Amino acid sequence: MLPLVWNGAEYQRRFDSLAESGMDVHGEAAFVRAYAPSSVLDAGCGTGRVAIELARHGIEVVGADLDESMLAYAREQAPDITWVRSDLALLDLGRTFDVVVMAGNVPLFTEPGTQGALVAGVARHVGKLLVAGFSLDRGYTVEEYDAHCAAAGLRLVERFATWDREEFRNGNYAVSVHLS
Repeated sequence: MLPLVWNGAEYQRRFDSLAESGMDVHGEAAFVRAYAPSSVLDAGCGTGRVAIELARHGIEVVGADLDESMLAYAREQAPDITWVRSDLALLDLGRTFDVVVMAGNVPLFTEPGTQGALVAGVARHVGKLLVAGFSLDRGYTVEEYDAHCAAAGLRLVERFATWDREEFRNGNYAVSVHLS
């Protein structure tokens, strides 16, 4: 499988257009802020949309992503935030964060069969919580995700159907919160 090639500015235009139409594009950040973290790792940060919003609320944020185009856009928008280019499975920042968030289907953008390594890589940085939201209709299940989290020493504490905390009823999207 060939890696996806992104254009950070083009990708971000979709969210800008949604925001201009009046849609709230900061649901993931609001969800994370409800846990009152002082530090957050935005794992798979893309253009930095979530990280930048968290930083606007005084939270120390580090964003990590493999795609240089996405990171270039993020650096341009928020040069004061630390942006790290890394494969999340290999990420080693030498520290933990109150919350590690994987918003935007991050586990689905890895090679099939490598999600366990992805979860282990980000779990090294979990001080309290790992929060992840992703579609369940693309070949990676919550059961597999929970097993990968358990293997990394994390346990499920909450699961929702949306970033707005709607009850999870085995639908096609899940936001899972795992505790270290």
